[in-house]
Amino acid sequence: MTAAAAIVPRTNPRAAIFGWCLYDWAMSAFNTVIGTFVFSVYFTKGIVGDPEQGAALWGIVIGVAGGAIVLLSPVLGAVADHGGRRKVWLAACVAVAAVPTALLWFMAPDPSSIVPTMLLVGLATVAFELSYVFYNALLIDVAPPGMLGRVSGWGWGLGYFGGLVCLVIALFGLIGFGGAAPLLPLPAVDSAGPRATGPLVALWWVVFALPLLLLVRERPGGAAIGTAIRRGLADLWRTLKSLPGQGNLVRFLVGSAVYREGFNLLFAFGGIYAAGTLGLDFGQLVLFAIGLNVTSGIGAILAAWADDALGSKPTILVSIAALILIGIPIILVTDPVWFIGLALALGLFLGPAQAASRTLMGRLAPVGGEGEAFGLYGLTGRATGFLGPWLFAAATAAFASQRAGMATVIALFALGGLVVATVREPARG
Repeated sequence: MTAAAAIVPRTNPRAAIFGWCLYDWAMSAFNTVIGTFVFSVYFTKGIVGDPEQGAALWGIVIGVAGGAIVLLSPVLGAVADHGGRRKVWLAACVAVAAVPTALLWFMAPDPSSIVPTMLLVGLATVAFELSYVFYNALLIDVAPPGMLGRVSGWGWGLGYFGGLVCLVIALFGLIGFGGAAPLLPLPAVDSAGPRATGPLVALWWVVFALPLLLLVRERPGGAAIGTAIRRGLADLWRTLKSLPGQGNLVRFLVGSAVYREGFNLLFAFGGIYAAGTLGLDFGQLVLFAIGLNVTSGIGAILAAWADDALGSKPTILVSIAALILIGIPIILVTDPVWFIGLALALGLFLGPAQAASRTLMGRLAPVGGEGEAFGLYGLTGRATGFLGPWLFAAATAAFASQRAGMATVIALFALGGLVVATVREPARG
């Protein structure tokens, strides 16, 4: 990893911090509305027509997208380190993701829409994850060293609330809730409401990405694109060859990849599981979504100070332990009320674990090599990405039960936490 940018001064205006945090608000709508609570459920029940088969197909598309992310994220991150213009790369990812997301409007509730939907969701998911590489790398440009944990936590918390607000708009504006008609008079036939969430999320994403693009200042300089590609690939190759001698970094990358795959599975299949196994009706599913986002956002914001004061590693380990202790009864209960109550408690520890993981990666990354570092972070996070959803799908199909699939989440949390417990956290500045 290069340290060429180490002498470049960094700026940390409040406006830049706000703009950076607001991108979490922008992109979280995709996970919340499309990936977890609305469109994924519409895919399994409306397009596929069978919860188990739909969950398996959704797992396949997320797994294939994860394989593409494994190949692309470290390469593009390394190239961006040498070429600069991370905001340009991020803007390109937003555009590539927004178009297929908007096109979900055309996916009718019919099996003929299965393959087109999988292609659109897969492409949007790849661009979504790649934008995260450049977004995370900008954290070091935005946050003072002593505030990395707080800025990361604020962004993550704001993301949860952004996803929640977009979900509420989708429910009351497009779908209708509690017997009330949606505010926008969409046709009642052909599931127009769930389909309209695609254009809504695409517009939301683009609009709220603009403050980051306008307010965040990058470190100046950078090579031409051809030179950046050559240097980035060469630097990435050197870094990969040196990884066997960087045990501390490798342990963090591997351990965090494992428990982050548990997060990915939880978000990708939480709504599907709640509807298919617990039998939650639409109103209960909405309460589940709202409560989980609220408690996760509160947890991320409150734990941001602990991240800076106590360290990222302790924040991660305490959160992982709590997730396991709460997660076990979640997959055992059959009462929807107990399920929703436990999910609210679970949310308090989801945000802190995610935000502190990003902070620790930022502290481990060398100055000027943040893009490559977060590219490797994305690579390792997705190295299990093509296995996790397929394991979920295989367990669900083998036992004819989504509970079996969700049980893999607990195992991923435990294994990842044990590995990260061996990581030495750098001194905090």
